[in-house]
Amino acid sequence: MRIHLSPDGPLDVPQTLARYRIWGEDPSNRLGDGVFRRVLALDGDLHGYAVRWAGPPDDARIMISVPGSRSSRVATAVSAEVGRLLFLEADVLGFYRAAKSDAVLQGLIAPFYGMRPTLAPTPFEMLVGAVTAQQVNLAFAVTTRGRLVRRFGRPVQVEGERLYAFPAPETLAKAKVRDLRRMQFSTRKAEYIIGLARLVARGELDFGRLATCPNEQVIAELTRIRGFGRWTAEWFLARALGRGDVCPAGDLAVRKCFAHFYARGRQPSERAIRRRAAAWGPHQNLAIHYLLAGLRRARAKAGGGT
Repeated sequence: MRIHLSPDGPLDVPQTLARYRIWGEDPSNRLGDGVFRRVLALDGDLHGYAVRWAGPPDDARIMISVPGSRSSRVATAVSAEVGRLLFLEADVLGFYRAAKSDAVLQGLIAPFYGMRPTLAPTPFEMLVGAVTAQQVNLAFAVTTRGRLVRRFGRPVQVEGERLYAFPAPETLAKAKVRDLRRMQFSTRKAEYIIGLARLVARGELDFGRLATCPNEQVIAELTRIRGFGRWTAEWFLARALGRGDVCPAGDLAVRKCFAHFYARGRQPSERAIRRRAAAWGPHQNLAIHYLLAGLRRARAKAGGGT
């Protein structure tokens, strides 16, 4: 089965999906040689698919192949997931118009034209990844996450390449702390992931309902869960729910962005960051991701890596 998607507004697919290669290999989201491959879980079945693209950002075309499937239900689910991964609903043109009043953001449009912040395929996957990334560098986080996926995810061949479906909450709910400790998760992180999985498996954490709640209520509900603070909750709003009016001001990388671009190297307070970001209104999510990409680019030019 083949599916074609046309984005509304500019889309640079390689730059949008770059997060899946910058910090190391992700066995559930494989990007390489102009192809992105992943496994969709639907009603207990697994469907591997591959995403290819063509054309410049202003005329991008997305081609999806789902080998072995002819189901319209699968086609709808895959299209929705790819739409999330590429954040096809993002108001990129609106952000570009707003960015003209900010010299820093205006200067980042040309080098990153068409880049969108990829959304997490599922809220559960995003939160597990957030726990993995707490207080460690992202390369190590991707490594430990990869171990988790290979141990608890189901392998699937997608166009001859071996991928793993991200582990289901019901699977991780049955995991043992010692299993995750062997993967170099701390005891607390292992407990957080297993505890989260149990809440989702029992239906006590309803992502569908959470998606209808205002930002502060989402933050309040997530921060009641052991191991989840405002940092995780704000990234959940940005990367799982795609909310535009969110700035994870407590994130160290975000603070470094504001220090580099707006404060001459001095790290501003969270309050100062939120105040400046508020001026971007519904475009804060996009602005933050452009700043993060801009900082990586500046460091690479200076020989400091990502």
